[in-house]
Amino acid sequence: MVDLPLLAPGPSSTASSWTLPEMFNIGHACADSPAERSPGRTAIIDIAADGTPSRIDFQTLSDRSSRLAAALKQRGVGRGDRIAILLPQGRNVAIAHLAGYKLGAIAVPLAQGFQADALDYRLRDAGARVLITNAEGVAKIARLHRACPLADLDFIVSTDGGMSGAPALPVLDFRAMAEDTPLHGFAPEATHCDDPALMIYTSGTTGQPKGALHGQRVLIGHLPGFQYSHQPFDDDGALFWTPSDWAWAGGLLNVLLPALYFGRTVMAWPFTKFDPNTAFRLLAEHQVSHVFIPPTALRMMRAAAEGRVLLPHLKRLASAGEALGAETYHWARDALGLHVDEFYGQTECNYVLGSSFNRGVSKAGAIGKAIPGARVLILDADGNPSRPGEQGQIAVRSDHPAMFLQYWGLPEATAAKFRDGWMLTGDLGVMGADGYISFVGRDDDIITSAGYRIGPVEIEDCLLKHPAIALAAVIGKPDPLRTEIVKAFVVLKPGFDASAALKGDIQAFVRERLSVYEYPREIEFAASLPMTTTGKIMRRVLRDATS
Repeated sequence: MVDLPLLAPGPSSTASSWTLPEMFNIGHACADSPAERSPGRTAIIDIAADGTPSRIDFQTLSDRSSRLAAALKQRGVGRGDRIAILLPQGRNVAIAHLAGYKLGAIAVPLAQGFQADALDYRLRDAGARVLITNAEGVAKIARLHRACPLADLDFIVSTDGGMSGAPALPVLDFRAMAEDTPLHGFAPEATHCDDPALMIYTSGTTGQPKGALHGQRVLIGHLPGFQYSHQPFDDDGALFWTPSDWAWAGGLLNVLLPALYFGRTVMAWPFTKFDPNTAFRLLAEHQVSHVFIPPTALRMMRAAAEGRVLLPHLKRLASAGEALGAETYHWARDALGLHVDEFYGQTECNYVLGSSFNRGVSKAGAIGKAIPGARVLILDADGNPSRPGEQGQIAVRSDHPAMFLQYWGLPEATAAKFRDGWMLTGDLGVMGADGYISFVGRDDDIITSAGYRIGPVEIEDCLLKHPAIALAAVIGKPDPLRTEIVKAFVVLKPGFDASAALKGDIQAFVRERLSVYEYPREIEFAASLPMTTTGKIMRRVLRDATS
């Protein structure tokens, strides 16, 4: 294990204290090393739809990820190749990721909610050679492939059938590859800390989603934050769970990989939509001890709860993805008997601010302070540190191990993200005299809805494919439950009339092509849209008129 002693929290500008190993491989660190220490310890508990649990131990996780890696290597997949992963929560997600890391390949997680257009763009942009998915994913790709063949995809690996596959694309059996492939001395690639390992797509405001490419060191960068938010977890009964999709940084890097690294058990439930009553039931029935729940989900649980909720096994409650707020903080304290340890980060560099009640860092309405090992400042418009109480942009020092390497194929966008050695988050915050940082909001067009960061451009592009729409603009509208909802302003083509039926058709059009969280929950028909003299839509004008 990488020795990272957790330091006492200090001022946000404290010097970085990282000493990174030259060589590091996430697959080895999260499967093989724990298996050497405790081979029979449960790594993942899969909860079936009927509530039945099944377990996989670290020795099996290590073995199957190595066998899958060996099978992929036999088919020519290796260093730097992109392996797309489209699967619900479960052991197969972990096996697929760990196999990719062991190969020195680049894992590209894809959310379950992605539909044809969203998948097509990401697969093409990443140049993925392999897609690991299930029967549902195979069906999506089959429809997509018939419409427009995927140029770079060599084959699909399916976890549960769908072997007929997409036209002209071989579909291989995941189980046979992960269980029956001879190892013949297979060993994980000797990878350096900076070698590319993971690419998660984030949404931008001026173009299509961008692939944030991370090195093998990204996991090391998350370990102090994980310890900060979740310790103590030293007993053998520690069980971690999150409703966040493991395709997102919140599920993958805040829970799954760090828990496996420390040899702890993670519970998986392949949900399609968050349900607060199911969440309460899972926490109680399976005696979950450590949980990460985004603020919107916590607000839904608050609305569903009646009085105090008895969850005696729950020890730590972490939350991130959007502002938590004092009201939800106080509800968790009063109803659950827990202080929410809020934290903050971005896909580009995650887990850099946070709270830890057990370490005396906790304040309602504030994110917290810089997590040990992170340097975070609030910068004014000139790039200078803001005075206490003054609003500015949250910035993270670029030497943090969780810092992304680059935006895939976008050197100019990568360069624009940094200024004088600091990564500019685009988020506005305020640091008090006590060092606590509070989140204010975005300084660009990113929409924060139910913990998802959504760029308007991809949705606008999809809307313009609808036969009735001539122009479209998308903004975030304030919402008490989700923080914001996606609102679309559309100008119709001649011959089409505004109606409730057309709104429903437009919403379904986007849901079927992008994802369930990106469709516009509100649509307003407009005669025209505000534009600059150069023809750019002025979303800020629309936001100001909507707020």
